Amino acid sequence: MIGILSFVGFTLLVAVISYLATRKTNEATSDGYFLGGRSLTAGVIAGSLLLTNLSTEQIVGLNGSAYRDGLSVMAWETLAAITMVVTAMFLLPRYLKGGLTTVPQFLAKRFDVTTKTITSALFLTGYVVVLLPVILYSGSVAISGMFDVPTLLGVSESAAIVICIWGIGIIGSIYAVFGGLKAVAVSDSVNAVGLLIGGVMIPVFGLMAIGDGSVMGGLDTLMAADPKRFDSTGESWQEVPFSTIFTGMMLVQLFYWGTNQQIIQRALAAKNLAEGQKGLLLASFVKILGPIILVLPGMIAYHYFDGGLASSNMAYPELVRAVLPTALVGFFAAVLFGAILSSFNSVLNSSVTLFGIDIYKQHINKEASEATVVKYGKIFGVVLALAAMFVAPVIEKAGSIFEYLQQANGIYSIPILTIIVVGYLTKRVPAIAAKVAIVLGSGLYIISQFIIGPSRVESALAAAEAAGITGETALRQVQADAYPHYLHVMAILFLLNVGIMLLIGKLRPNAQPYELEYTRQVEITPYRYIKPVGIAVIVIVIGIYIAFAK
Repeated sequence: MIGILSFVGFTLLVAVISYLATRKTNEATSDGYFLGGRSLTAGVIAGSLLLTNLSTEQIVGLNGSAYRDGLSVMAWETLAAITMVVTAMFLLPRYLKGGLTTVPQFLAKRFDVTTKTITSALFLTGYVVVLLPVILYSGSVAISGMFDVPTLLGVSESAAIVICIWGIGIIGSIYAVFGGLKAVAVSDSVNAVGLLIGGVMIPVFGLMAIGDGSVMGGLDTLMAADPKRFDSTGESWQEVPFSTIFTGMMLVQLFYWGTNQQIIQRALAAKNLAEGQKGLLLASFVKILGPIILVLPGMIAYHYFDGGLASSNMAYPELVRAVLPTALVGFFAAVLFGAILSSFNSVLNSSVTLFGIDIYKQHINKEASEATVVKYGKIFGVVLALAAMFVAPVIEKAGSIFEYLQQANGIYSIPILTIIVVGYLTKRVPAIAAKVAIVLGSGLYIISQFIIGPSRVESALAAAEAAGITGETALRQVQADAYPHYLHVMAILFLLNVGIMLLIGKLRPNAQPYELEYTRQVEITPYRYIKPVGIAVIVIVIGIYIAFAK
């Protein structure tokens, strides 16, 4: 009962703070609703970035990966810091100079409206088919398990998951659809504090549990028990082989932190360039510490349970249940609930923005007033949320949540990153090149990862079974040898797409070179310490890899 009361209390506190902070924001305009009036400061941007990124598909999924593979999966966290620096130094100045509300807006100016529309449609398809349902499903699994909803309501596990999906979806929709970006960002910032506190509690109590009450004793015990699991360089058969760090991993990170609408929208809402850059840099420093929350608990769970869990995805919830004092369960559940809501309502708000600005205003009602655009954006958001709630239960059949999410995102991430990078680095590559890159990049990736790849792996595993090869590590090595890692495939397709775009640009260049216009919507004087601070972040990340390389 105490846990439920603390859960409700903290959740209501966040809602009240969000209301008080946003009640005077003019949300009848697109800037007010979609970008919080372009008024966000560094601290709010950093908090919103971090909590938008953190949700149960990462907290549960990445710790499950760490349970299985050890420290090498930290690449998903630490390398993000480098790409956030690149975004702050290279992409954000150009975004704010052009006064962008959405990333596809740039594509309309650089290429043409059709390119922008195709890109917006890709984003929206990915959000409704992949990202929103995954967030809802993984969050519902966590909340249902933590509060034992089946027993509490006297329903089956499947019914409990559906109930949680709709509960999270409705509450998240209220934040995102009716509150606008500023409500999302403020609630993110409040929840970020709770998530950092709650997230650190789990490894602390976990280390104390294996260290006879001592955190440092627990860390010594963990490192001494199996030093190989603290190797930062992954093997070829693991989730993140070391070689992928230099290929697709950096491309995925750059897309996510530099071009993905749900993330970069926080920086686009900055009151000026300096605040946006400081927000990204602050978030990058915190991101370096991400493995403490997203990797270390999984490694502790492997030692605590002696590697005996039936599923690696159960590592985090089982550890929480085992080591967290009962009095703190409600608070931690509220924090986790905030993380779930943050990711859901952030993606939903970005979807509403993409539809309102890039589709409704552009193609459905060009004469629409800003109030009308916001109105129909909200209607679309409700429809999208409902669609995601219906799709979410199907995710149960997809297998590994984290792997499914990363692989499926590749359908649109690499093609979009390609045309944005080429668009900014060249001046005469034509619109037809961007369209070819999007269609070819998405098509080839689908063929590679969902048709050819599975077929090759299935044949290799069948041969291994016939040869009497057994053991998880041996079978994973067979899979790794059967077909290139999907991160390598992404890098190959990126280079192929860039080459095709440059070739088309050579054969059919635009008559007039593209020039980036300064719209003067925000001040674009850069943060004066961005270079030394950015270099410091990169040096720290490289130092961490060297320190833990075996």
